[in-house]
Amino acid sequence: MRQLEDDRRALIELCLYAIDRARSGGVAGRLEEGLAEVGVTAVRPDGARFDPSVHEAGGTVSTVDGTLDGVIAETEVAGFVDGETVLRVPVVTVYTVDGSAAR
Repeated sequence: MRQLEDDRRALIELCLYAIDRARSGGVAGRLEEGLAEVGVTAVRPDGARFDPSVHEAGGTVSTVDGTLDGVIAETEVAGFVDGETVLRVPVVTVYTVDGSAAR
């Protein structure tokens, strides 16, 4: 049983590696679909409030809209979960209020 778990984990890691390097959106999408079929799902929290305990900030984008401050503008690198186990947190771009633009 332990060998099956190790093999599954290795295959999942290989698929994540391939998704990150896929030049075709169709290929990456099909890999994600296949992973979802075995319980591994992509995490793209666009529009959610940034939470450093579950997201990694890859960058920021300025906004004059105060309601967007701290909201995720886009996912740079999808995160993945296997059931309830986090395999990789998503890397995101976060809106920040630009004080100079608000003047």
